[in-house]
Amino acid sequence: MALPANVTTGTWTLDPSHSEIGFTVRHAGISKVRGQFTDAAATLDLAEDVTDSKVNATIKTASFDSGDVNRDGHVRGEDFFDVEQFPEISFVSNTIVPKGDAYELQGDLTIKGVTRPVALETEFNGVAVDPFGNTRAGLSAETTISRKDFGLTWNAVLEAGGVLVSDKVAINLELAFIAPAA
Repeated sequence: MALPANVTTGTWTLDPSHSEIGFTVRHAGISKVRGQFTDAAATLDLAEDVTDSKVNATIKTASFDSGDVNRDGHVRGEDFFDVEQFPEISFVSNTIVPKGDAYELQGDLTIKGVTRPVALETEFNGVAVDPFGNTRAGLSAETTISRKDFGLTWNAVLEAGGVLVSDKVAINLELAFIAPAA
């Protein structure tokens, strides 16, 4: 599948100030907690055939932010991410599959030293040139993972039954990449 006419090949870099790496997880079975990671780097190596392109990303686990200082400290600790021992989450793509107007980006996600395959449903949101002459491309992607698959097993049983933190975590990405310099 060929690139759109206004998109150039080469290594595009993530613009973290215009991107969001978000998540949603159920809390106590009754509400959803949302948050994000605020420190990430990524490259998108675009090939002439989109399906030959590659993505590599790293996220600093210490940048976890759910808007609650106490919860964030707990999640950064040994019960969850153990940021001292596992300072990064990584993603390395291995396949891009066209799905109509969208793509499925398949790759290996590593959290807390455990690597598992994931598939991200990905949309290409277009290209724009900003007022400073930078060519930008936007992507949206989402997937759901099991915390337990990555060794994130801490939980607490609720008095009425069920657990405090759901196993399923929805990951939502809004990404802006900047084209390589001409």
